[in-house]
Amino acid sequence: MAEMSVELVAVERRLWSGTGSFVVAQTTEGEIGVMPGHEPMLGQLVEGGVVTVTTSDGDHVSAAVQGGFLSVTGDTVSVLAESAELAGEIDVEAARRALEDEDEDERARASARLRVAGQSD
Repeated sequence: MAEMSVELVAVERRLWSGTGSFVVAQTTEGEIGVMPGHEPMLGQLVEGGVVTVTTSDGDHVSAAVQGGFLSVTGDTVSVLAESAELAGEIDVEAARRALEDEDEDERARASARLRVAGQSD
């Protein structure tokens, strides 16, 4: 199976790194899927987006991301987010409360967090 190096990094910390077989991210140009051997590219991540990595072991690592960039070069994918939370780190109740927020950006962030946590919004 073909593999690529994947890094999921937020401004404040590295969330995950390892090898993967597929990465899906939401960019300002639409949703993109990246497999090993993909053409080099740079994409801007959307606010309130979701990034999912299928690891080489077949597991899935999902994160709610708030802006940033997706960089694909050769056999490496780097997700450089302004902020991000892995699925297991998300406070579902706080995200549900944030859906009631008047700020549209905050509602988008909350919605992404709930999708990553496997909850419907």
